Amino acid sequence: MPAWKQPLTLLTLLISLTILAFSLFNTTSLLPRLRLLSSHILPASFYSTTTTTMTSYDHELNVALLAVQRATLLTKSVFHSHAKGTLNKSDASPVTIGDFGAQALIISALQHNFPDDEIVAEEEAKDLRGDEGKTTRETVWDLVKGTKLEDGKAEEVLGGALKSDESMLDTIDKGASQGGSKGRIWAIDPIDGTKGFLRGGQYAVCLALMVDGDVKVGVLGCPNLPVSDSEPLKEGIGADASDEEGKFGVLFSAVQGKGAHSRAFSKAGLQEAHSIQMSPLKNISDATFCESVEAGHSSQGDAAAIASKLGITKPSVRMDSQAKYGSIARGAGDLYLRLPVRKDYVEKIWDHAAGDLIVREAGGRTLKENKGVIAAPKDVHSKVIEAVKEVLAGKQ
Repeated sequence: MPAWKQPLTLLTLLISLTILAFSLFNTTSLLPRLRLLSSHILPASFYSTTTTTMTSYDHELNVALLAVQRATLLTKSVFHSHAKGTLNKSDASPVTIGDFGAQALIISALQHNFPDDEIVAEEEAKDLRGDEGKTTRETVWDLVKGTKLEDGKAEEVLGGALKSDESMLDTIDKGASQGGSKGRIWAIDPIDGTKGFLRGGQYAVCLALMVDGDVKVGVLGCPNLPVSDSEPLKEGIGADASDEEGKFGVLFSAVQGKGAHSRAFSKAGLQEAHSIQMSPLKNISDATFCESVEAGHSSQGDAAAIASKLGITKPSVRMDSQAKYGSIARGAGDLYLRLPVRKDYVEKIWDHAAGDLIVREAGGRTLKENKGVIAAPKDVHSKVIEAVKEVLAGKQ
């Protein structure tokens, strides 16, 4: 495995209204490409009530929203017609043709608007090259060249379609930045939650901009979440998702210092944005908490023990992808628990960067040198932290 594909050995994202420093595990040095969030902690002044001058990222946000919306449109098309077209990466996780197509479209838009920016993306095009990749390459290319937003001005912003299948492959491979803590770097996960995607569950198209190691812009495309921010989080949410405009599909976004927003997914231009906030929670026993579907991603046993200590009787809502971040940020659920399953379990930057910023801007904050994710409203956050400490302390 090339060095730039190595996983992140220190998760610097821990969210707290939300966050607990897990002192149970030793951390090691970060690999070059994926140490992008090593300085990912905001200065204390950020949380003060003093107004500060901040760089505008309006253009970056607009491009990111349109790029994710167009890429999400491609993934929806893939699910309806090609969902069983999969490959296996070296780590045995499924990769769909949607991953390649979405990454090509997003990078194409970024290159058109920000040609000097670096890009860290999950996929590489080697499996699409040569005779062995011909069939899949042709399928992906047909999808890429056929996916457009129904808004000419939006397409102009994105730069239009790629010119050929070879240019598509080269574009996919432009996501091979070595990363680092300096400069402008975009992080892409073209389909986060591939297994959820394949089974018709939750998945997200994820894009974030980091400047000097700090996340400035984050966008999530969640096509199987309901548009309404008030719809409660429940098991199987999105199972009845359809393509009916205005019913399902939501874009979450945030710019540092400017709050978090949601808007309905559209096949055309961007819809109206609505400000979102994490919900206050007076009685923690009434909380709804979500966690990963895959037991290999988070300790479900620990989460259940923590819930029991807090008096929570409702079963967890298990969801794939960063759709969990968006759901918590808009108050559809209350807690998000992602607890390390083992000492050497590691996270990848593209799995958290966008969702991290969205939750922070909806009311959270981040700390360095942590492993795991705990999201909770500020009213009960200290109680959650104490329960986590008690459960994990018993495992030392």
